[in-house]
Amino acid sequence: MFERTEYPRPQFRRREWLSLNGEWEFAFDDEDRGLFEGYDTGNVPFPMKINVPFSYQYAASGVGENAPHERVWYRRKFTPMRGRRALLCFNGADYAADVWVNGRHAVSHEGGYTPFSADVTALLCEGENTIVVRCTDPFDPAVPRGKQSWTGERFGCWYLPNTGIWQSVWIDYFGDDCIESYRLVPDYDACSVSGEISTLRGVADEGEIAVFFGEKQIKKTRFTLDGRRTRYALFLTEPRFPDPVYAWSPERPTLLGAVFRLYRNGVCVDEAHTRFGLRKISAEGGEFCLNGKPFYQRLVLDQGYWQESGLTPPSAEALKRDIELAKAMGFNGARKHQKWEDPYFYYYAEELGFVAWCEMPSAYGFCTQEAERLLREWNGLVLAARNFTSVVCYVPLNESWGAENLSSCRIRQSLARALYHSAKALDGTRPVSTNDGWECMEESDVIGVHDYAAAGTAFEEKYRRENYDALFPQGRRMMCGGEKYAGQPVLLTEFGGIAMSGDMLGENWGYNGGAESEEEFYARYADLLGGIARTAQLKGFCYTQLTDVQQEVNGLLFADRTPKFDLARIRALTESVKNTK
Repeated sequence: MFERTEYPRPQFRRREWLSLNGEWEFAFDDEDRGLFEGYDTGNVPFPMKINVPFSYQYAASGVGENAPHERVWYRRKFTPMRGRRALLCFNGADYAADVWVNGRHAVSHEGGYTPFSADVTALLCEGENTIVVRCTDPFDPAVPRGKQSWTGERFGCWYLPNTGIWQSVWIDYFGDDCIESYRLVPDYDACSVSGEISTLRGVADEGEIAVFFGEKQIKKTRFTLDGRRTRYALFLTEPRFPDPVYAWSPERPTLLGAVFRLYRNGVCVDEAHTRFGLRKISAEGGEFCLNGKPFYQRLVLDQGYWQESGLTPPSAEALKRDIELAKAMGFNGARKHQKWEDPYFYYYAEELGFVAWCEMPSAYGFCTQEAERLLREWNGLVLAARNFTSVVCYVPLNESWGAENLSSCRIRQSLARALYHSAKALDGTRPVSTNDGWECMEESDVIGVHDYAAAGTAFEEKYRRENYDALFPQGRRMMCGGEKYAGQPVLLTEFGGIAMSGDMLGENWGYNGGAESEEEFYARYADLLGGIARTAQLKGFCYTQLTDVQQEVNGLLFADRTPKFDLARIRALTESVKNTK
């Protein structure tokens, strides 16, 4: 039995909460008759059981049916805490969700990857209560879906989808008011932290933030709330100095604790615990920098799929183990490909000294509705990611997916620019790789290139600054038509993809053919990395990929996370590529 019993949002914890994971009643609604049949009232029992938060397509759910169903319903009973207000929270439901509590509508949400919540206090009754959720996941290529197939079948590099609730559900309890959202911005140079808190109900009159180094409180400030949104700031050291002992880096992942509190008439009505790393990410002088120094990234492509549970990690510990395995192979970060991951990934990454690229899951049918959906959900992901120390770069588009013919279409170029600027408006502290892969925009802080060349000499020949405006990696123009390279750091953000020949059976495949033996794999891996090491223009790389994923078998680990190769030997080769400065 797969269970997710841990507190679901580790970077913003409240002490009083109720898990709603576990067994729910469940129903398919292929004819869209659920509302007509009164499913929303909570009085109609459903015929099946499902283990939330796992999708029906995967064994961990207890259903394990591969057939496509666009509408699904969930129902369960719970008893809330008395005398406290209740915030119903979802970390993810794909794609559109409607929620009823005791037959009354509580919240609607659209976006399969973004979290959402609602104050349901007024809908609760004494004793047992009923919650009903309807999820609609259309097989529509204009819906942001990442690597989830929209045909009902696996094909190419697209996989069995995840429909419905696929991340944790729970209730947070609070007093008269609570923090609805927060912003926590570390300033490495000034050794300070600042930000903004928004209150849900606007009745609290004071806020407070206290910062801790271990068990020792460093600073605390209390401030009068200015309506629903209030800014704050505090310096962590006196006098300030530019290289604080509190600095975070992969080599020394120091984290500072923070406690937020709200008060009403002197009484604490909400308290939440978080943490952050004091660090600065920038792209300057052609370098990707951490804390003002060039930072060479050795990334691995991580699609975040599991055999038994699809996109949903089977446990928080499974995410930690993935990071530990990646680090054991010499990688200092991951490009989370076409997925916004469970919060525990980013939590453990900041704790273990591992960086992450945050990528928007693509849609595949450009139209006005697709553009609107992408912009809305992208903004939601940036708002969720911007407080995570481990996130160092944003990727709104991948290989022009959802914006095909980017080089020749001004409207699609406008979409790419809008995604870039919306990320910068919501979080100006991190670089953006606007269209990772090729057809890169001038309005991009980083140029990410995808190149599955078979030999490392190809990288040396291609990746010279004088070639960039006329370069065609993978047969696609590196710079978008009419755009010019403007001195951004260039990283090889997909390469490799070497499978083992013995695994390439039936529908199974790899990007770069198959190695006949482990020794051949090591030789090919070393050759590709050697070509990157000899290419001074490249400021980092991302190897494809961490694990096998369904029919794609070019992972360094099998799908069950068993290593294919000697981890120490892979690590020695990976770490042989050093910073060029």
